[in-house]
Amino acid sequence: MTHKGSRVLHVGSLARVEGEGALHLRVRDGTVAEARLQIYEPPRFFEAFLRGRAHTEPPDITARVCGICPVAYQMSACAAIEDACGAEIDPVVRELRRLLYCGEWIESQTLHIYLLHAPDFLGCDGAIDLARTHRSDVERGLRLKQTGNALMELLGGRAIHPVNVRLGGFHRTPSKSELKPLAEQLRRALDDAWETVRWVAAFDFPEAAIDADLLALAAPGTYAIESGSPAVLRSDGTLTTFPVADFSLHVREEHLPHSTALHATLDGRRHLTGSLARFAISGHSLSGVAREAALEAGLGDPCDGAVCRNPYRSILVRAVETVYAVTEALRIIETYEQPQRPYVEVPPRAGTGHGATEAPRGLLYHRYVLDAEGTVTDARLVPPTAQNQGAIEDDLRRVAQGALDTGEPDDEQLTHLCERAIRNHDPCISCATHFLDLTVDRS
Repeated sequence: MTHKGSRVLHVGSLARVEGEGALHLRVRDGTVAEARLQIYEPPRFFEAFLRGRAHTEPPDITARVCGICPVAYQMSACAAIEDACGAEIDPVVRELRRLLYCGEWIESQTLHIYLLHAPDFLGCDGAIDLARTHRSDVERGLRLKQTGNALMELLGGRAIHPVNVRLGGFHRTPSKSELKPLAEQLRRALDDAWETVRWVAAFDFPEAAIDADLLALAAPGTYAIESGSPAVLRSDGTLTTFPVADFSLHVREEHLPHSTALHATLDGRRHLTGSLARFAISGHSLSGVAREAALEAGLGDPCDGAVCRNPYRSILVRAVETVYAVTEALRIIETYEQPQRPYVEVPPRAGTGHGATEAPRGLLYHRYVLDAEGTVTDARLVPPTAQNQGAIEDDLRRVAQGALDTGEPDDEQLTHLCERAIRNHDPCISCATHFLDLTVDRS
């Protein structure tokens, strides 16, 4: 088959991504003219039906946006509303929130590494196929995921859509003795996390580089998870930060006809958020054990400014972040003393609040406008996948063009290459379909 002419590749349903999406590739005279990641899941209108709700409700409502990373939505919602109301949260409660978030990082990153991404590197069609040839590896991944789930169950009340989180803290906080068995499980999980790093480090990684600005939260002295200020690492190496309240001034969204997710740009440029961005911006704040894991993985020393822009190697960064989440969970448990009260009251007041946290897939921003009674009059959610969509499509063009320049791939080969490129970014497509209206011009 020659590509001297027009050629259209349409993949109606992507495999091994969270949610439903499609791929459209158009080639003209050997040049990739268009690469579209089509997100066609129905709009979910979370922003619309948050309006008119009490200020105490968004943490529970937005948790239902995603079954894989509900804590991210709860924590961003709490941060934004507490910001609007001027609430001061007990430092111990803040640490418990971080501990809960560690549970989500462990279970979500592990799910992606073992069940969605690793089959690409090992020539398997999916997790079931992988389990036939790499049973012990898959069992290790499942053990790790169980550890993350156990953290979420104890602190959140259940592993999916936790119900123990509330504005100002938790409905109930655990005793020190309740956390002790989890510490034992986490110590065993640390061995599995290390083995995960060694396992994925042996994969064969194609050469590639993302040409986009990197966006992640940064917090003094720590690897940002549940709080921080947005930081931007430009392609030229320039690092800048801005307040969370200025997020909408820098990150702009627009409707594109082929997607029910909004496309976002950062100061008018493509950007990428997620593990690669976090490692580049805050890698120097990883724990000593996690930095050792990064070195063993071949990522370099983040304290010396190591940056990874290869999307295929994002699986390595996720493995290192899993090591970090386990060690961070252990640190919090070892110093934990149960607070006198599980939450502080958050009385309503008129105002606008902003909150951002680091979901496993990247920076998640919430903004709420409240009236004097605490009723939500406006809401805005900006998920990571919507922000990454432009960078993913640019990456797809690069991958497809490279394949055409070096050979004559058939449609099946091109499909495999492009789907693999999409899975590098672990898009949560269901989370991205959040906008309020859409106009499609089909003329």
